[in-house]
Amino acid sequence: MARSTRQQRRQRRAKAAGKPPLRPAPRPRPAEEEAELESAEPRRERSSERRDDVRPGIPGVRFVQEAIGELKKVEWPNQQAVISGTAVVLISSIIVGVYLWANDELWRFVVHHVLLR
Repeated sequence: MARSTRQQRRQRRAKAAGKPPLRPAPRPRPAEEEAELESAEPRRERSSERRDDVRPGIPGVRFVQEAIGELKKVEWPNQQAVISGTAVVLISSIIVGVYLWANDELWRFVVHHVLLR
């Protein structure tokens, strides 16, 4: 079941309180969108604007520059978070390893002493 939106929750609360449901204010349209609706210009002009946005240059260099920019935006964990994350991974790996080893030993016993008798 999908979660209800903020507007739906507000309307439900208003209904429970006996008030008329609230209507959201209409969103203002950006000036570009209004001008686009009013003008009867063909779409090819918009596509040419998109081509102007593409930066010239060597694609590999631009990729590396963008990757470095994205890595600067990353919120890197501090030392305590790295240590605790590593501990969780090691402990869970040991638990799963012991479980698989015990399961393997159990089935080895079953195969040798029950099925191959």
